[in-house]
Amino acid sequence: MTQDVLNRAPDDRVQALDSDGEIVDPDLIPDLSDEALVSMYRDMRFARRFDERMISLQRQGRLGTYSSLAGQEGSQVGSTYALADEDTIFYQYREHGALVARGLPWEYVLYWMGHEAGNAALGDVNVFPLNISIGAHLPHAVGWSWAAKKRGDERAGVVHFGDGATSEGDFHEAMNFAGVFETPTVFFCNNNQWAISVPRERQTASQTLAQKADAYGFDGVQVDGMDPLATYSVTEAARERAVGANGGEQEPIFIEAVQYRFGAHTTADDPDVYRDDAEVEEWRERDPLDRMEAFLRNCNLLDDGKIDVMDDTIDERLGEIIDNAESHAPDPTDLFTDVYDESTSNIDEQREYFEGLRERHGDDALLESE
Repeated sequence: MTQDVLNRAPDDRVQALDSDGEIVDPDLIPDLSDEALVSMYRDMRFARRFDERMISLQRQGRLGTYSSLAGQEGSQVGSTYALADEDTIFYQYREHGALVARGLPWEYVLYWMGHEAGNAALGDVNVFPLNISIGAHLPHAVGWSWAAKKRGDERAGVVHFGDGATSEGDFHEAMNFAGVFETPTVFFCNNNQWAISVPRERQTASQTLAQKADAYGFDGVQVDGMDPLATYSVTEAARERAVGANGGEQEPIFIEAVQYRFGAHTTADDPDVYRDDAEVEEWRERDPLDRMEAFLRNCNLLDDGKIDVMDDTIDERLGEIIDNAESHAPDPTDLFTDVYDESTSNIDEQREYFEGLRERHGDDALLESE
């Protein structure tokens, strides 16, 4: 993808497909094989189904509080497809689609069941542990990117965050450091219009979020985040810019992916309190799955029969992932494992005391609520 796609005003939103899946800019259709295009859609469909299953499990008491991605599959999957496997992803807590595009280790579900082992498994697919503190992972991403540059690696650090994170000090510190030291960082802002119950217009007086990059000495570009092909093309160009491909200089870049969160902020949230149904329905008309499906049908790459087979495969794999997670036998002493890199005498004493309680009373007694 030519770098021209990045040389736009921050309010000149990049779009390849309209809401009906029709091509609006042929130059922005990525040069991908038919198999890759169908695979991208399959991963988006998997992410939507994963989301539905996780919410269902949470409602049944089989999963902890969960953050829904519905509506944001296009930006998450499209951007990840544009990366090299060795690029490292840093994400907030909603970008499950990026993990699907990286193969989704089944252990990931363990995290949402309360087991830190689910976070550890992400390292195998070059994804840092998810971050709950808003924006706190941005300086980590910049630090990693700076280290990659120091080593001479042609790897990018791609950091996902929401529009609400742009109000945090960590965001500005990370952007400033990246600009000064020209780190190979792609800042990927998933602007889904709401930071829990705070609308985007209450986050900043800036016309766009992409223009914030100007203050730190690098470019910002705005893309239709519900258009997976436009998101792919912009991220591909941004990644090339970040790593200094083709002999260029390494430098950071900021992507604002404009999209919408269809569901609640988390399963502990009630969005009906702060937003109108009419607004949600208006954004649903831009559904990234519908848009990509229409495009593939127009290209004669998808039909009802292929979608049925796709859904059967998705449900089978999801069933295996959930079965694996629910068959996991947790060890209560894991509570002490990762407090420090190396255990201390104080931690050892606490572990011994805890194990003594288990021996004297048994786990069943310790799990009683009274």
